[in-house]
Amino acid sequence: MEAPWHYYIMAAMYIIAGVMHFIKPKAYMRIMPRYLPAHKSLVYLSGLAEVILGVLLFFSSTQVLAIWGIITILGVFLLVHVYMLSNEKAGLNLPKWLLWFRLFLQFGLMYWAYFYLNA
Repeated sequence: MEAPWHYYIMAAMYIIAGVMHFIKPKAYMRIMPRYLPAHKSLVYLSGLAEVILGVLLFFSSTQVLAIWGIITILGVFLLVHVYMLSNEKAGLNLPKWLLWFRLFLQFGLMYWAYFYLNA
């Protein structure tokens, strides 16, 4: 697949987002649902997954795998967004409309990745 410029923006976005898990792990641990174990490990694991999937987008042999991986982790991240809506402390004092926007943005990001499966 010859990718358009916005495909590379998406790849860079996941790499940068993943790296941020290692630079600012406490920011991510604050929004982790309490019912999930090993918050620090999960933050690092999810960051590593984002970096790897972002890099895999650059190789034609792994693009489809990376896209499905991105859609999957975005689905898992829905847990965090729902938790942020239901827990004031996890919501970081953000307005409810912004938390709802972030939740629905996840679906937009999933569609953005899915779009390249048929491109």
